[in-house]
This record gives sequence, C-alpha cells and structure tokens, in this order.
Amino acid sequence: MPTPNDHERAAAGMDYDSPFKERASRLGSKLAENGPAALFDEIENLVPESWREHIGSFPITAVLVALGVGIYLGMRKSNEIIAAGTSMITSVAMSNLTASMGRAGGGDE
Repeated sequence: MPTPNDHERAAAGMDYDSPFKERASRLGSKLAENGPAALFDEIENLVPESWREHIGSFPITAVLVALGVGIYLGMRKSNEIIAAGTSMITSVAMSNLTASMGRAGGGDE
C-alpha cells in the first residue's frame, strides 16, 4: 500500500501510468539515494546477457558503436537530452535539499 511519502520518492514527482509508474519511482529513489551510479546499473540491467558477452569480447567495437549512437543522438535530439539531464539533476538536487532541510529543522526524516 502506498504511503504519503511515495510521491516524494517518484522521479521528479511525475505521475506515470502503470507499469511505468513503479519503475520510474524505483529509478528515481535509486538516483536520489545512490547518485548517478544507479542510472548506470539500470542501463546495465537493460542490456541482455548475450550482448554483454559480445561487449566483453569486442570492447573497441562496442565503444565505436556507442560513440556513433551518441553522435547521432547529439545531432538529432540534443535539446531533449539536455532538458532531460537538467530535469534529472534538478530533481535530485531538490530531493537532497529537502532531506537536508528536514534534518536541519529537526524533522522526522
């Protein structure tokens, strides 16, 4: 059952439809608690095991493919990527600020 503080743990407080709501909430709370390492762990979980073996066998090829995809996305979707990154950084900063204000004010958190 959801608690009153679940909305604070969601990614930037956004309301997603099921099943995305739970995944976004988990990712948002992991980012707030563990920082950017949680994002890399989540990306690693998205990659199938067979691809991981290929990446381990051919790391230079994987880096070149990632570079090509990064350049393509940078040319086509740079504004959206910057907006998403800014939103993510802002939500984590606000979460940390809220937590520190709660500790400084003697809150129950």
